[in-house]
Amino acid sequence: MYTKWLNVLSEVQLFNRMERDDINRLLLCMAPLVSTFKKNEYIIIENDECNGPGIVLNGEIIVSKENAAGDRMILSKLETGDLFGEIFSFAGTNRWMASVSAVTDCTVMFIPADKLYGNCAHQCTSHKLMIQNMLQIVSQKAMMLNKKVDYLTIKSIRAKVSTYLLEEYERCQKLYFIIPLKRNELADFLNVTRPSLSRELIKMKEEGMIDFYRSSFKITDLDALKGQV
Repeated sequence: MYTKWLNVLSEVQLFNRMERDDINRLLLCMAPLVSTFKKNEYIIIENDECNGPGIVLNGEIIVSKENAAGDRMILSKLETGDLFGEIFSFAGTNRWMASVSAVTDCTVMFIPADKLYGNCAHQCTSHKLMIQNMLQIVSQKAMMLNKKVDYLTIKSIRAKVSTYLLEEYERCQKLYFIIPLKRNELADFLNVTRPSLSRELIKMKEEGMIDFYRSSFKITDLDALKGQV
């Protein structure tokens, strides 16, 4: 039942240090739900009941929140092999604190939280490994959310853009890279309007700091860009 997804799942951090057979036995024990969604369809709506985290088996999704004015803020954009909802699953509220929507047609596996942290009937080593992996994942996600808060404290649009591009440069270790977000998604992520973002990008291009085309960016003056943050 789950064998078709083992190539993807073997690369998921939740199953780190496990063989494919071990992963398959775990899935048969936990009986996760696998669901498909169409492009632009909501997978989760904020305040829906949360029964466990999800894994993107194929496609792309966006995790977002809306403020009181109805403006959307993107928390993350995820693709095949990415895990989401792990923090909400163990927060004790049993409710999703963000919405999840499909960017493309996608397939998602939902793992029951009680099977994830509960005692395994067979007391298998793989189950213990999975719990250790989850603790590491939750810790890393908390650090990422803290970084997101840092973006909210940055006042100028230029500083936000520069910080984001420098982080992508550090991640890719190249001056030329393709960011995972489209222009409107980047605006939501940085919590700015799309027109304001576009104007700032054009100014930075005219000043010789960056060049770009759609989601492709090139840092043409690294020192100048660093001087903006």
